[in-house]
Amino acid sequence: MQLSKEFDMKGLGVAQKILRMQIKRDRVAGKIWLSQEKYIQNILEKFNMNEVKPVTTPLATHYRLSALLCLTIGKELEKISKVHYANVVRCLMYTMVCTRLDLAQALIVVLRYMANLRNEH
Repeated sequence: MQLSKEFDMKGLGVAQKILRMQIKRDRVAGKIWLSQEKYIQNILEKFNMNEVKPVTTPLATHYRLSALLCLTIGKELEKISKVHYANVVRCLMYTMVCTRLDLAQALIVVLRYMANLRNEH
């Protein structure tokens, strides 16, 4: 049974996007994959981070954060309070759930310090 006989439908061609993810295909190799490159680029622009240095791993194994790094007073606290830290983390969590599982460990580490931040976080 064809769906078009049962429902009103129109052909829109090959799908290009779904849920902010680009659908990429290699028909010769028979492969399909999802990309959030444009979404991530938009996040970087939104938070004025489009000039940051790219890295190959989200969080180096030697990198450690600590509660001792958390702020209590001062100019740094004022500065960091202007950063939309929770929004950045939320956007990264969406990419982690959809296409970037490699971000999971890094996000777990930074989520520990959501309520008490410092520049290192």
